[in-house]
Amino acid sequence: MNKVILIGRLARDPEMRTTQSGTSVTRFTIAVGRGKDQDGNDRGADFINCIAWRKLAENIAKYCTKGSQVAVGGRIQTGSYEDQDGTRRYTMDIIADNVTFLGSPIKKEESEVQVNQEVLSNVMNEDPFQSFSNEIDDGLDLPF
Repeated sequence: MNKVILIGRLARDPEMRTTQSGTSVTRFTIAVGRGKDQDGNDRGADFINCIAWRKLAENIAKYCTKGSQVAVGGRIQTGSYEDQDGTRRYTMDIIADNVTFLGSPIKKEESEVQVNQEVLSNVMNEDPFQSFSNEIDDGLDLPF
């Protein structure tokens, strides 16, 4: 199975192009933090190249800019090519199937979507298992 889910911020503005057949394709790079080491020091970030196609590509190009936080779901695709010097270069990209914008659109004047920051903040900060445990805590004795 080849499945990837990443959360990060765009390292630069996305670049959209159109193929000869008229299909939109957008390339973007996200910076994904590595977390902290045992001493609490930041371990840096990985810069991951991503590719989106068609309507998803158009939406990313329209609503995201450098610094936008996104969640990307997709698959890893590897490849290789020979550069001008004849050296073999290897590539790794994430082919995005789904991109979720985790903040308000940067280009608000172009956006028809209004994001309620208070609701977004509450969702991002709440414990996802809290509501689940409250829902099943009905006083029943479970056999496990």
